Amino acid sequence: MAKVNLTASLRAEYETLFETCHVRDAAFGELESTVDAILQHKTRYVTAATDSGVPWSFIGAVHSLETGLRFDRHLHNGDPLTARTTHVPAGRPPGEPPFTWEQSTADALALRRLGSDTDWSLAGTLYQLEGYNGWGYRLYHAHVLSPYLWAGSEHYRSGKYVADGTWSDTAVSRQIGAAVLLRRLSERGEIAFSDQPLAPSQSAPLICRYAASRPSSETEREKAENLQTWLNTYSGIFVKPDGWPGKATSEAYRMVTGSYLPGDSRH
Repeated sequence: MAKVNLTASLRAEYETLFETCHVRDAAFGELESTVDAILQHKTRYVTAATDSGVPWSFIGAVHSLETGLRFDRHLHNGDPLTARTTHVPAGRPPGEPPFTWEQSTADALALRRLGSDTDWSLAGTLYQLEGYNGWGYRLYHAHVLSPYLWAGSEHYRSGKYVADGTWSDTAVSRQIGAAVLLRRLSERGEIAFSDQPLAPSQSAPLICRYAASRPSSETEREKAENLQTWLNTYSGIFVKPDGWPGKATSEAYRMVTGSYLPGDSRH
């Protein structure tokens, strides 16, 4: 399949999509449980990351999409570790099965020439994730953003490959996309992208007080959501605009202003 290059325009597209990524209400529960499961296995991903030079969050996201977070499956494509892969890429890894998950993961990443020298900026990471699944959406069905990245968000509704080379406009991916997973990991403070500097300051909305529980007042929720939306205009800050000015919002506010929200005991 033809290769897609990471141009300046594609880089800007990835960054804009990530910054405007909103999770569908119906998918949020699945997203949270998937992120929780990824974090449960973080130590194992970190070990693979140390050996390969690939960020642990990238490995975790691919593991979720390719295997459903199973450690008895190849990271290449979800085939069982009891044999070499039979789906694309077939015949991996070299050697005699059965393979450990670590052996398979090392081969899958090396096969794609991923390592410490790879561009792991925000856009570079999303580029590698889309390429991991293939460029068929972008090249042949450009009206659909790849569900491998965006399923579960407002950026994706329907359309997917139901088998290698078999397309359906009506089929819907039920997985949570890798970019959506990374966005939520960012919102939860588990990962950050070093290439996302703070943007020039813009006019701040009305300040709101820290709240240990969701405000009951619609006015206060609206004020908090306006603040969260404003915080999200700063590159590298990703807060869920849910109208609850809690810990994550207060921490994001400190990153921008140097202080926690009023009422936060850490002030």
